[in-house]
Amino acid sequence: MDKRWIPARAGDALADIDTPALIVDLDRFDANIERLMQSVAGCNVRVRPHAKSHKCVEIARRQVAAGAIGVCVQKTSEAEPFLAGGIADVLVTNEVVGARKLANLAALAARFPAARVGVCVDDASVVELLGAACDRAAARVDVYIELDVGHDRAGVADPGAAVALGRAVAAQPSLNLRGLQAYFGSAQHRRGVDERRRAIESAAALARATRDALAAAGLPCDTVTGAGTGTFLLEAASGVYTEIQPGSYVLMDVDYAKNEQDPLWPRFDQSLFILATVMSRRHDASGDRATLDAGLKTFSTDSGPAQPAFAGWTVRGVSDEHTVLDRIGDGPALALGDKVRLVPGHIDPTVNLHEWIVAVRGGRVEAVWPVDARGAVY
Repeated sequence: MDKRWIPARAGDALADIDTPALIVDLDRFDANIERLMQSVAGCNVRVRPHAKSHKCVEIARRQVAAGAIGVCVQKTSEAEPFLAGGIADVLVTNEVVGARKLANLAALAARFPAARVGVCVDDASVVELLGAACDRAAARVDVYIELDVGHDRAGVADPGAAVALGRAVAAQPSLNLRGLQAYFGSAQHRRGVDERRRAIESAAALARATRDALAAAGLPCDTVTGAGTGTFLLEAASGVYTEIQPGSYVLMDVDYAKNEQDPLWPRFDQSLFILATVMSRRHDASGDRATLDAGLKTFSTDSGPAQPAFAGWTVRGVSDEHTVLDRIGDGPALALGDKVRLVPGHIDPTVNLHEWIVAVRGGRVEAVWPVDARGAVY
């Protein structure tokens, strides 16, 4: 089998795309980027979209062209294709631990000296090892102290610990203390608007106190960064955050669609879909059934299975290579060979399963974008 299988070529009709495939509706995609940038105009915050949701250099380039300063990633290996693709400011919003991983990070920063490469820390022992790795590689790395603002996953818990860690960073000549990473991940999916608001008020209060403590200790804190698609306007309006990191907004998924929508906030459209083919069709005593050629190897199910982007059908079950739909009301008839769209439950791990994103406008393929950081998990 050809390892460079591509589901479509520019100019193909939607019906000619091989399946299963990820497709992005470019009109919706472009509108999502524009809405995000317009919504924070005048808020005095920079936009650094999180690229872990799409892992695609072309998408990052379009975000930067619209005004973003760079991107976030989660792993050193994820940072590499974005730096190589011309994204000049990349922040690893995660801790990097272990001699080999730290050496790889320092080597990456040395390889792209004109770019900014940043990383998060929450332990002084890692700061010392990172500084030594950068010294050996003749590299400089930006460092952000991760603050645990309620996610209970990583980060220091109070301003005093942040000051101690900031002093450790400042003592390393090859490290540049930029400020704070104050991301409240689980707040993004709290369904109620008021729940999310209370969570970010608490996060912003801790970030403000920590920023002020760093300043009182004579330590720089030029940047307080964080926020996601579910809360970014709250951080932007806080007067504390200087940078926001929404990621899913550009593509969207079922899970984010479950959030209560504040009527004053921009509404982001679902722009990325899984295109699948009806490969079996039955109407018998068990009901009206359509089986699609996309299953667990095509989309993640941690937030539930991908859902039909059309009415009248529901997911009965999912297996490795199949999704079985049952008719539950009025909707398309679905015939053998029909191409249908599914909405992914969780965009990030779904994209990571694919090599390509097919960009479609007006029913025609405009481009096929590689998922450059697919599988970059170390």
